[in-house]
Amino acid sequence: QVQLVESGGGLVQAGGSLRLSCAASGRTFSRYGMGWFRQAPGKEREFAASISWGGSSTYYADSVKGRFTISRDNAKNTVYLQMNSLTPEDTAVYYCAVQRLAWGATPGSRSTDFDSWGQGTQVTVSS
Repeated sequence: QVQLVESGGGLVQAGGSLRLSCAASGRTFSRYGMGWFRQAPGKEREFAASISWGGSSTYYADSVKGRFTISRDNAKNTVYLQMNSLTPEDTAVYYCAVQRLAWGATPGSRSTDFDSWGQGTQVTVSS
């Protein structure tokens, strides 16, 4: 069983930046793609970004492309989400997740591609 712990959320003004971290344990982290999802109040959870097991491939939702950057440090079992140019529409609980299958060449983007989730970290962007 894998454990994921997100951190780095908080309150930021529009136009600001935050960096989220997700520390993983309990599974060989470097074999699995990782993803970030988010859920705004009253809305369904949606995909934000994902990264392949080795970090060579990344995938972004159109809503965050060009503003968010996902990265990983396999030596630290940690995945990051750098968020720049934040807007109030980015306000949500952000969750990291581990991809279901190891050694996937393509990072996933559907919730069903992932089978372990963190508890989430709140990001609030004020206007």
